[in-house]
Amino acid sequence: MENMRKIAKVCRKVSIKNQPSDFAYWQSRSYEERLACLEEIRQEYHGWKNITEQRLQRVYTIVKR
Repeated sequence: MENMRKIAKVCRKVSIKNQPSDFAYWQSRSYEERLACLEEIRQEYHGWKNITEQRLQRVYTIVKR
């Protein structure tokens, strides 16, 4: 356990005007990595869709008095 790596916490404050663009970040990644991230997002989205469909159906009955 002595050889465990520790992750350094790094925090930077950046002005909103000097913020790097997301487009530049994704263009710096390989196409395999971009596709893998896209697939992960797609699977997560479809997982959310299935959760919302698993509800009990409501039945309404109109009764006139």
